[in-house]
Amino acid sequence: MSTYSRPVLLLLCGLLLLTLSIAVLNTLVPLWLAHEHLPTWQVGMVSSSYFTGNLVGTLVCGRLIKRFGFNRSYYLASLIFAVGCVGLGLTLGFWSWLGWRFVAGIGCAMIWVVVESALMCSGTSRNRGRLLAAYMMVYYVGTVLGQLMVSKLPTDLMSVLPWVTGMVLAAILPLLFARIVNNQSESHAPTQVWPMLKLRHARLGVNGCIISGIVLGSLYGLMPLWLNHQGYSDAGIGFWMAVMVSAGIVGQWPVGRLADRYGRLLVLRVQVFVVILGCLAMLSGTAMAPTLFILGAAGFTLYPVAMAWACERVEHHQLVAMNQALLLSYTIGSLLGPTFTSMLMQNFSDNLLFVMIACVSFIYLLMLLRKAGQHPTPVAHA
Repeated sequence: MSTYSRPVLLLLCGLLLLTLSIAVLNTLVPLWLAHEHLPTWQVGMVSSSYFTGNLVGTLVCGRLIKRFGFNRSYYLASLIFAVGCVGLGLTLGFWSWLGWRFVAGIGCAMIWVVVESALMCSGTSRNRGRLLAAYMMVYYVGTVLGQLMVSKLPTDLMSVLPWVTGMVLAAILPLLFARIVNNQSESHAPTQVWPMLKLRHARLGVNGCIISGIVLGSLYGLMPLWLNHQGYSDAGIGFWMAVMVSAGIVGQWPVGRLADRYGRLLVLRVQVFVVILGCLAMLSGTAMAPTLFILGAAGFTLYPVAMAWACERVEHHQLVAMNQALLLSYTIGSLLGPTFTSMLMQNFSDNLLFVMIACVSFIYLLMLLRKAGQHPTPVAHA
């Protein structure tokens, strides 16, 4: 059977529409709050509320998939996300948006778990890497297109919410014409999520997902605010966010091939080191375009490499549980990153955004260097 079967292609089409909506809201919500003159810590708390919803959605989605299957879980996740979008237009305030972003976060996490698990379970050890690469490419392309829409279209609240909500609902349509089937054997006992987090031989992958969550959560949630404080317009912020995410698209295939050829460990070490260099360049006032490109190319390719490291160390019937565990790890990082970084930015300086990212990356680099002599270099399954 072809790697990119009809159900897989339709699933990726739906993901593209959803990612467009997610990217637009992730950029504009901090800006809308900033325009209302909310303090930086409250903007960070709203971002953290979204990632808290991600945490809840990640935990509950496995049971929903088991009970209702991939298709119905996907429909439910999209509807929850749409409700979170509509709620933003009802009232504009810190507490109400805290709640609605929490609801949207639940829907988004459920979407990610459904899509990633469906691709994993639809594939085999021979084509799962290509499916994951296609997933990441679609996700980043949707993110870039969303940033470009921010830079080209009106960005006031009531102009954006109708078409964003419409795209979320339209994302349901492709899956009405395809059924995603779980190919894994039912003879195995159900695998729990928490034991996956404790696997010693997968610990570097789990830690990498946490660090990736901290890095990307801070960049997604607070980079628009940093740019706003530097005097950039909404259109300019959308453009620079698009530059950063575009670097992730450009770097996806080369990084994946290098990881296959030279091993995940070496590539992870180089990626984390480049993230640190990118942060130092931002602090030193180096030209924005190359610096953001370097930071995006390293930061946005960290998660799939760490995810691949961990998934190679479990059996086929454990993939859904491992995927939940890794997304849970990523979500924990995404929750912690904006929360602590926004407090530091509020009390000291906006530049602590890059100091924080560089510090946690350096800690992970030390883990990678310490573990180098204790683990064999992993190579992707042929």
